[in-house]
Amino acid sequence: MNNALSPSRMEVMNMIGQSVEQIASEYLKPIETNWQASELLPLTSDTTFIADLKDIQEQAQSHSYDLLAVLVADTITEEALPTYETWLANLTGVDQVGNNGWMKWMRSWTAEENRHGDVLNRYLYLCGRINMREFEASTQYLIADGFDNGAANDPYRNFIYTSFQELATNVSHRRVATLAKQDGNALLSKICGLVAADEARHARAYKTFVSRIIELDPNELMLAFEDMMRKKIAMPSQCLRELGGRLNSFSNFSDAATRLGVYTSFDYVEILRGLIADWQIENVRGLKESGEKARDYLIALPDRLSRIAERMKTPVKEYTFSWIRA
Repeated sequence: MNNALSPSRMEVMNMIGQSVEQIASEYLKPIETNWQASELLPLTSDTTFIADLKDIQEQAQSHSYDLLAVLVADTITEEALPTYETWLANLTGVDQVGNNGWMKWMRSWTAEENRHGDVLNRYLYLCGRINMREFEASTQYLIADGFDNGAANDPYRNFIYTSFQELATNVSHRRVATLAKQDGNALLSKICGLVAADEARHARAYKTFVSRIIELDPNELMLAFEDMMRKKIAMPSQCLRELGGRLNSFSNFSDAATRLGVYTSFDYVEILRGLIADWQIENVRGLKESGEKARDYLIALPDRLSRIAERMKTPVKEYTFSWIRA
């Protein structure tokens, strides 16, 4: 491809937008057959509700403090969905007024994601170990404060970000599911497993968008990928805080996740390595000198980050979260 004639981001988005509904049909499930929170948790109208509630609360007693902290922070992250839809709707090439393929994708993606916060929130409410007001205040803070993912309104950078972030949330929910199962909590394990499966499907969709961009505008995509990795991929929960404005909640949540092995620096590296392989970065052709340099940086980055991760120590100091009842 002659990159001097590369299409603008708007043109690229328009071209991909012509097939985005087809892509969405591959990676989103029909509402009629999708799981809903009411199918997974007991309803007050059930004759067995009291007994089911007792079982949930008894099983929740088996979970460690760190696991509860990670579960709460993961739930808050899912509950901040309005922020994510807002930034995606502002991408270059997305017509919010019209009913183009991109807006259909984003609304449908949001609708699937919305179930995650619903089911996890309800579980926390029923399990009896969470201070719900503190948890709800942290959720409100995260939505009200907003979040800058470093991608502005550039679809290239945002789709790189969402590809990475969806994979990271998949890892976290999947590992929590495993730990819950080890603790004998089959219900929580099933819930987190279903959420993780959604995140994996959504990641495949965003990775597909990036693959299409590589075909149309490889040099600019390579530069965007390099830029996002130099900035580092920050999770939306980076801005977590608790009632009273304490701003260190994310680092303490991250420490808990690391101690449990739910999400570590090595996972960050492996996600990056996987994206480089999936997008066949080493084989991308039609690059300018700037793109070649960006590719060289990206290819070398996982090994460099691995060496850094190996020198990092697992944090041992535990933090007392306002979210969790003693």
